[in-house]
Amino acid sequence: MTDARETAADSPLRTTGGAPPDDGGSSDTGAPIPLLEPREGIPPVIADAAALAEVIGAFAAGSGPVAVDAERASGYRYGQRAYLVQLRREGAGTALIDPVACPDLSGLGEALSGVEWVLHAATQDLPCLREIGMVPSHLFDTELAGRLAGFPRVGLGAMVENVLGFVLEKGHSAVDWSTRPLPEPWLRYAALDVELLVDLRDALEKELDRQGKLEWALQEFDAIASAPPAEPRKDPWRRTSGMHRVRRRRQLAVVRELWETRDRVARRRDVSPGKVLSDAAIVEAALAVPSNVHALAALNGFGHRMGRRQLEQWQTAVERAKSLSESQLPQPGQPVTGPPPPRAWADKDPAAAARLSAARAAVSALAERLNMPQENLVAPDTVRRLCWEPPKDADADSVAAALAGHGARPWQIEQVTPVLVEALSTKGTGA
Repeated sequence: MTDARETAADSPLRTTGGAPPDDGGSSDTGAPIPLLEPREGIPPVIADAAALAEVIGAFAAGSGPVAVDAERASGYRYGQRAYLVQLRREGAGTALIDPVACPDLSGLGEALSGVEWVLHAATQDLPCLREIGMVPSHLFDTELAGRLAGFPRVGLGAMVENVLGFVLEKGHSAVDWSTRPLPEPWLRYAALDVELLVDLRDALEKELDRQGKLEWALQEFDAIASAPPAEPRKDPWRRTSGMHRVRRRRQLAVVRELWETRDRVARRRDVSPGKVLSDAAIVEAALAVPSNVHALAALNGFGHRMGRRQLEQWQTAVERAKSLSESQLPQPGQPVTGPPPPRAWADKDPAAAARLSAARAAVSALAERLNMPQENLVAPDTVRRLCWEPPKDADADSVAAALAGHGARPWQIEQVTPVLVEALSTKGTGA
């Protein structure tokens, strides 16, 4: 009997569910087919140099694109390192690699140099893959392809079901992937995540080509593959949830000292910072600026379950903030490097507010006509910057040059320049 998955890439694009054409594996009812087992079974986890060398040889000898995925332990461990890497390629089958036991996968990355990597939501996995030596030169992002093609739901499970007619079991997506040994159901889930990724890529390529968007997608994929690693975030403590409640500089200093102490502890213990101390507790302490350990212990988040030594550790951080001179206290808000918040435009520059209102409406209408999210058509920050400081003569050439300067791709420039030129000519007294 033919496996339904063998012809999934050849089936018509599906957008509403149902099964691929009847090829021996389809459901008679037209319902999506549960994908329960990898076609070659669950492969053994690669955890030593000899087994890794065999995998590298097999994948180097394979053909066509390679499906790649990585599992992290977000919410459990410190940082975003990979705890499992899954790959699948024609002629090589599926491989599950333990990057804790095999922390250097640069040899595998080199063996796949020049090969197209297929990932889903590539920007989520590329940082942790880069850490272990895996950097693609070419890629195809099935999530981004789904966005450009106009799919309303672009999670991997939804895409596999709507495009290929199979149901992926997604129950293990948020488990602690640092667990060793990894349970068999988790490994089955991980293997299935790359089982149909190349089939999905092929179907989406056909659909993008049909819509006249394939070149647009290829430009986006090239931009992702060539993007440098993200710069470390400046003042990451300012992203503490609930920071909007903290107004005074001394209170901001308490947030900073507690956040940095928590980060050091979490890094040393290799646990998620939220498991050490919650953001809510940090904000409570900043608002109260407790005078001693007893006052700290009375606050939410510092309850009876916290030991005396821990409480003293947090109170010491509070005391450091209290001892700072005025010149050492953090300033409220971060330095503004771009336009002010749009809500302030009407007062600061009514003409700019009118331009922004017109530009947003025009981009929204164009995105609707092209059947894609506005943020994929052009970055909202780019539109804001262009409207706040437009070119002196806002014609097609100057607007296109400004868009390119902000990192817009050629296809985006071609699509949005005409509507932005018109929007930038808008006169008004506010938005």
